[in-house]
Amino acid sequence: MSYNHPEGRAAESAAAMRAFIDDEVIPVESILAVEGDTARTTLAGLRTRAKELGLWALGHPAELGGGGLPFLDFVYLNEIIGRSEFGQLAVGSVSMQDTLMLHRHGTDEQRARWIAPLVSGEILPSVGLTEPEVAGSDPTLIEAHAELDGDHWIINGHKWFTTGAAQAAFCTVFARTEPESAPRHARISAIIVPTDTPGFEIVRSIPTMGHDPSDHYEIRLTDVRVPAAALLGARGQGFAVAQDRLGPGRIFHGMRWLGQAQRAYELMCARANTRFAHGSLLADKGEIHRYIAESAAQIHAARLMTLDAARAMDAGEDYRVHVGLVKFWSARMLHDVIDRAIQVHGALGLTADTPLERMYRQARYARVYDGPDEVHRMSTARRLLRDPGAAPWL
Repeated sequence: MSYNHPEGRAAESAAAMRAFIDDEVIPVESILAVEGDTARTTLAGLRTRAKELGLWALGHPAELGGGGLPFLDFVYLNEIIGRSEFGQLAVGSVSMQDTLMLHRHGTDEQRARWIAPLVSGEILPSVGLTEPEVAGSDPTLIEAHAELDGDHWIINGHKWFTTGAAQAAFCTVFARTEPESAPRHARISAIIVPTDTPGFEIVRSIPTMGHDPSDHYEIRLTDVRVPAAALLGARGQGFAVAQDRLGPGRIFHGMRWLGQAQRAYELMCARANTRFAHGSLLADKGEIHRYIAESAAQIHAARLMTLDAARAMDAGEDYRVHVGLVKFWSARMLHDVIDRAIQVHGALGLTADTPLERMYRQARYARVYDGPDEVHRMSTARRLLRDPGAAPWL
């Protein structure tokens, strides 16, 4: 198959999405980056515009009220959406993983309550997985716990990096519900907690890498009481629910990172072709040639790798090795390309006069969230050592 461009309806959507992101979202990024009424009003206008253009929630299943694009087709669009860090919010794709999680694992009651407003953009979701007291890379160490008290769960726990919790209508909390005698990966359950439930406390917005406030929150759950029916999926199967959500999400991340890297590459080339120093344009200098060529090679390799992972998932193949490779390779690629673009811009690259300094800070997150690079390298290597034939090219 060709990995160059999407075809058919996806190609039409890609062209319209590129115009929307580049011409309407990117020009107002400086407004969206500042918390306040102006940012909220601007974002609301973009969301309305996306719906008018037929670009809203394109990857959500049609039966749930979304655009119904097949997975691989939407992966291509994510590359374009990722050109702006605000793209997901502007076109409604930010709720896609949680919508699919509810669709696959939720009860009829849970689907009826949450899915329609998620798809329409009336509400936002959040996930309570990472905890400050234990290594987030090992979810079997989760200390938050939930106990049944009659027909209710009583939840106590401490979470952080719960993205969007202050704006979310609910938080899917992963908590220990099973005894130590249960298998390590069958002790955690997923429970849906409305954020207005008594005992659900937003402790703070966590200052991160120049963002204060940020959209990453620390939360505490103190004797939070929710109905037993709030359990998402089977009891003790929270790990499986989380992995089902995170796997496709890592492919989506990879494509969005490509959008950011491609934008940085374009800025780097434009700067090199116009900046004069030491007797010639930067574009005439050998070291800049290396920056451009290596960036193009890394972007191209990461793109093919990510699209092949999406193909494997679409085909129902075991895509765990594919996704592991994508996660750590693409995160490093993103950092390297933006870093080179900043270097070519010189002092200007360190200022907020270009998007690069903010992109650079965002890129550093990529090597930690959804599992640090080290864990993905380790787990991928173990799978390949057990079965060398699982390498994607075989």
